[in-house]
Amino acid sequence: MTEEQFTNISMVIFLGGLILFMGFIIWDLGKKSKAGKFGTFVLFLALGTGVAGFVFKNALVEFLLMR
Repeated sequence: MTEEQFTNISMVIFLGGLILFMGFIIWDLGKKSKAGKFGTFVLFLALGTGVAGFVFKNALVEFLLMR
C-alpha cells in the first residue's frame, strides 16, 4: 500500500467519522438545550448545511477532475 492510497483511505474513514460525530454533537446540543423536535430540526438544518456544502464541494471537484 502506497502512502497516497493510505492517505485517501484514511481521509474517507476519519472524515466520515468526524461528520458522524458532528451530527451527534448537534443532536446532543438540541437535547440538552430542550429545543424540542422543531428546534433540533433547525439546528440540524443550520449547522448541517456547512457539512453538506463541504461534502458537495469535494464531490463536485472529484467529478470535474475525472472528466
